[in-house]
Amino acid sequence: MPGETLVDTAHLLVVDDDARLRSLLQRFLAEQGFRVTVAADAAAARAALTSVAFDLVVLDVMMPGESGLELVESLRREGNDVPVLMLTARGGPDDRVAGFELGADDYLGKPFDPRELALRIRTILRRVTPPPPQLLPAAPVQLGMRWFDAERSELRGPDGTVRLTGGEASLLAALARRAGEVLSREDIATALGTPEAGERAVDVQVTRLRRKIEPDPREPRFLHTIRHRGYVLRPGP
Repeated sequence: MPGETLVDTAHLLVVDDDARLRSLLQRFLAEQGFRVTVAADAAAARAALTSVAFDLVVLDVMMPGESGLELVESLRREGNDVPVLMLTARGGPDDRVAGFELGADDYLGKPFDPRELALRIRTILRRVTPPPPQLLPAAPVQLGMRWFDAERSELRGPDGTVRLTGGEASLLAALARRAGEVLSREDIATALGTPEAGERAVDVQVTRLRRKIEPDPREPRFLHTIRHRGYVLRPGP
């Protein structure tokens, strides 16, 4: 329909071994306007991901056989950057950080309100969908021999395109828009649409991004930590 965007019509993959919850989520999310495919375990999810380019995966952590954490880690290792929202009955800070470290984009503890799930899904989709060109930086940002193009969410260099996850691209875009300015962890979390994630989760995302943009992540040239204040991106050759 005219005016519809990815946020309104995304194709979701819901992976959970609880048949009742799968059915409830499939029905509710379909009522929200999403296309929904369901899978009972990691093996079924892999089969679906092989044949369909999903816009987002809702993934249960605790499943028999391969867990949700193991699945998302494997997907990221294979270069699959589909956004992942993880569901878990274990919602402690360490569990959430473990998910972010392995490549998840957001985390929601069980039990949850389905309306909050839909809201978080839309937040992630807005974050990974490039905004209209007029809202983007006028020029790419130089990071050594590479350039970050916010319009395409691409980091390119002599060795080709560096694959960025949706979260990494959003983080780099937020920093690039305010290059040279120190952003607090709270500012960054808000820019990413995850203010509830906490400071440690932001640190994890920064660590992951440094592995993609820094010649030596242990000695950053571009993405600097400012003690007690936050982070700053300093582009340059």
